[in-house]
Amino acid sequence: MAWLLAACSSALANDPADRVVVHKAKRLLQLYRDGEMLREYSIALGGNPIGHKEREGDRRTPEGLYVLDWRNDKSGYHLSMHVSYPRPEDVTAAAAKGVEPGGMIMIHGQPNYFGWLAFMTQMFDWTDGCIAVTNAEMDEIWNMVPNNTPIEINP
Repeated sequence: MAWLLAACSSALANDPADRVVVHKAKRLLQLYRDGEMLREYSIALGGNPIGHKEREGDRRTPEGLYVLDWRNDKSGYHLSMHVSYPRPEDVTAAAAKGVEPGGMIMIHGQPNYFGWLAFMTQMFDWTDGCIAVTNAEMDEIWNMVPNNTPIEINP
């Protein structure tokens, strides 16, 4: 069985995505390569998901074009990949309102040791603005999405 898992993981890594697209209203994350959709996942967002992230603590997921610029395999959630928010224009917009833009927006799995609750947690928006998937889905995304992959987050 281990050889099968290793073969599947290797096959996914050799079939990398070149773009990630998130549709917040539909609660979907899609992986693409050369314009062809490879995978699609249901997602959970922040507890206040409508609109672009404006400030620290607003529990919104940013909207726009970003990059998945680094990853954390020792996250408090089952693996995580960082979204390059805030961009300079996000910082400027927050400063104009006299607030901090926030940061540490990630695609991640379930809280460590609670992955078994995904059947329930993925039914509602529970993050602080991150994009959450199940642990098994996060494993797949981790293997298919290299660092510096563009991510488009749509309303």
